[in-house]
Amino acid sequence: MKKILPLLFSVLLLLTGCSGDTANASYQQISQEEAKEMMDTQDIVVLDVREQDEYDSGHIPGAVLLPVGTINEDTAAAVIPEKGSTVLVYCRSGNRSKTASSILAELGYTHVYEFGGINTWPYETET
Repeated sequence: MKKILPLLFSVLLLLTGCSGDTANASYQQISQEEAKEMMDTQDIVVLDVREQDEYDSGHIPGAVLLPVGTINEDTAAAVIPEKGSTVLVYCRSGNRSKTASSILAELGYTHVYEFGGINTWPYETET
């Protein structure tokens, strides 16, 4: 029994250490004003996670479409090749953007910012 206890303790420590960074993966929620400031002053990726028809009806200038239901390692890498890129995520009202931001963080993207929905975006849009 004395030999098993240290072994079990070691296994427990090993498993805890192997939980991976995804356990701490997160994104940051910011205001639309902060997002606009970042768009105007930084090299960023603006990610629209709505559907194609929603994007076509109006989107933030320069935004790239990646519908939330299609986000995986491959589709994200095609749009955001560098996991250290600053990514600003939005949708229509802010629900899908939160989901998408969580997925991106779990995929290892380290600078993900969610700023809600275009339905309250007070700045320029384009079709």
